[in-house]
Amino acid sequence: MGRLNRIGRGLMLAPVAAFGALSAMAQDAGVEDLEARIAALEGGASAYVDNSYLFLIGGLIVMFMAAGFCCLEAGLVRSKNAAMQSMKNVALFSVAGLMFWLVGYNMAYPGATIANGLFGIPDFIWKGAEDIEVGYAAHSDWFFQMVFVATAASIVSGTVAERVKLWPFLAFTAVLTAFIYPIVASWEWGGGYLDSEWAFSDFAGSTLVHSTGGWAALIGAIIIGPRLGKYSPDGRVNPMPGSNIPLAALGTFILWFGWFGFNGASQLAAGTFDDINAVAKIFANTNMAAVGGVLAAMILTGLLYGGKTDATMAFNGAIGGLVSITAEPLAPSMGGAVLIGAVGGVLVVLTVPLLDKLKIDDVVGAIPAHLVCGIWGTIIVAASYGNNITPNEAGDPSYVGQLVGVILTGVFVSVASLVVWLALKATVGVRVGDEDQMEGLDKTEVGLEAYPEFAS
Repeated sequence: MGRLNRIGRGLMLAPVAAFGALSAMAQDAGVEDLEARIAALEGGASAYVDNSYLFLIGGLIVMFMAAGFCCLEAGLVRSKNAAMQSMKNVALFSVAGLMFWLVGYNMAYPGATIANGLFGIPDFIWKGAEDIEVGYAAHSDWFFQMVFVATAASIVSGTVAERVKLWPFLAFTAVLTAFIYPIVASWEWGGGYLDSEWAFSDFAGSTLVHSTGGWAALIGAIIIGPRLGKYSPDGRVNPMPGSNIPLAALGTFILWFGWFGFNGASQLAAGTFDDINAVAKIFANTNMAAVGGVLAAMILTGLLYGGKTDATMAFNGAIGGLVSITAEPLAPSMGGAVLIGAVGGVLVVLTVPLLDKLKIDDVVGAIPAHLVCGIWGTIIVAASYGNNITPNEAGDPSYVGQLVGVILTGVFVSVASLVVWLALKATVGVRVGDEDQMEGLDKTEVGLEAYPEFAS
């Protein structure tokens, strides 16, 4: 079901205070006209206010995830690159906001489409006219949708850390947030091709957000290449431990917290008893999926590595579990959510060494947690709707429909990302030199060290 199609549910009761707040909008339309429009809304003024608050509060919580990514990445890179990583996270959020306003939103939610819903007809600069009939404040919706696109860009940031140039990375971020991510989002949340033709379902973005960022990160890691000294000619993997594990742990907790807004507010309505009960269940399932991811990753690393549990695997196990449940956090039971998250934690642990064998250098483990777990979480959605093999007349998700969405997203994002990365490589270059890597990007790209007292 398209993301915006779920909003048409209002609250059963309309508090006087909420009605009065909305009635203040009657300056131009006239009190009687506005009251008639409010009365026509399902759930009245309170539904409008509650739905808008859900977007705003959920958006604030998801925006805080940017801080989580920043802490996690700054903690998992070496100390000589921590300032650069912090700068990238602040900058990418700013670029994402600007590009989503200029182009992205109108691409994700187009007024008209071409090619059977594959592409929206481009429009520029989001206008944002308020219209109470839609059931929520237009600016609250824009803000909530915008913070999602920054998440996709953050995934790329962590993977290509410690060897990518700042401005070329931000140029890629601009294209990702203006065109690549919005086109993918339009296929489901904008009522486009996947929604209309395949009954594809991705509640809060296991594929549309996380796998999109993961595919872009994977292509970037391949084009830019591994960090200097990461892989020896004889095939050995040289560990490059992070500079601040407690900071990475803090980032993990912030992301865990942010996911309640990410998934919970994706219910897109809080105006009925059913809606608020759904939000509550989503919170619970989201939490339990992270629990399953952490514990599964810890147990498996203990079994594989002689009884020692890897803290970074546990952190990414949490994120892998959260990504896994994001495609459908409402339908499963809490026990089901634990199992879905646990599989995500296992996939993280198994994928990290696989990438090293392929000499694909993912500094923070974003590809296993976001791409691989995003695929798993998307496919398993069909299990919550009767294990349908193909789309049925009821429009329930199916394994084939979910797989089509995964494949189409992977092909499109990979090809588009490849074109952009190669274009940047051929023009301005994307990789810093060997000497800059040895000295650290804090000095060479930012001009400010994160830990000057401890510089060697």
